[in-house]
Amino acid sequence: MVSISRRNDGTVTDASESLELRHLVALSAIARTGSFSRAAEELGYTQSAVSQQVARLERALGETLVERRGGPRAIALTPAGQVLVRHADAIVARLQSARADLRAVADGEVGTLRIGCYQSVGARLLPRILHDFVASWPQVQVELHEHEDDAELLAMVEHGELDLTFVALPMTPGPFEHRELLEDPYVAVVQRDSPLGSTGRLRPSDLDGVPLVTYGRMRDVHSIEQRLGRPELADQILIRSHDNGTIIGLVAEGVGTAVVSWLSVDPARADVRTVPIDGIPPRIVGIAWHRDRYHLPAARSFVRVAREQAYAVHEAAFGSHPTS
Repeated sequence: MVSISRRNDGTVTDASESLELRHLVALSAIARTGSFSRAAEELGYTQSAVSQQVARLERALGETLVERRGGPRAIALTPAGQVLVRHADAIVARLQSARADLRAVADGEVGTLRIGCYQSVGARLLPRILHDFVASWPQVQVELHEHEDDAELLAMVEHGELDLTFVALPMTPGPFEHRELLEDPYVAVVQRDSPLGSTGRLRPSDLDGVPLVTYGRMRDVHSIEQRLGRPELADQILIRSHDNGTIIGLVAEGVGTAVVSWLSVDPARADVRTVPIDGIPPRIVGIAWHRDRYHLPAARSFVRVAREQAYAVHEAAFGSHPTS
């Protein structure tokens, strides 16, 4: 509920006129860190200053936002505080995004383009994209941020810390737009002389009972066992790793069969063999950005080059259009 107050001159106003951004930032920091002292350290304030900001926020709204319990769990957000902090986080994210936009407008055709990327795209697709992009935009510095979880990269886009990021579709919900780049089919990787897949193709059922190695934990929608439609395969996974080189190295040493996407496999390796798996929808690789932010001309050009190179890579490998 929003508190309504009456000024001395008789004017009616609501509490939003008393809110200040620093009060919301303080509440967000408390929720994130779990204490007044850690929030103060993060924000560069004294603990008493953070406490005063929250107190002013509570007075303005007429709601208790933080319970001060004492003991090992000294504070907790009240239900009202939990509701408000969700709005506070969104407001802070939009402010950071606005600051990034202003920097982008000031930079014009120079400055920095910040790209989020995960490993398979970074190894197989990104070098080709950057080769063409850098030739066209020599004044723009590309800053690469790598993470195995594209949900973390999308969060950086939302907070204005990245301009673009590669993603595996479907994406986590948020204020994003995207373009599809290419289909990245799932494959089994076996030792060069393995009888598995001697016919040249596999079905998901052919993996029953086979020791498996695959990606580290990720969003359920992208886990290999869910992608194969066989959640029971989780019991056959011996090792999970976020490093594609580690996964393929385990295959080469006979530890297990890898189930990964096509882009995750180094085509130059001669000690393993890649076998297609029938009946599984491919992973779709895309590129995403904040739908409400100013879209740099260099970013638009990067997306165009990414689509061109994705088409060339996919056509060379499969002889077809990169997305259906």
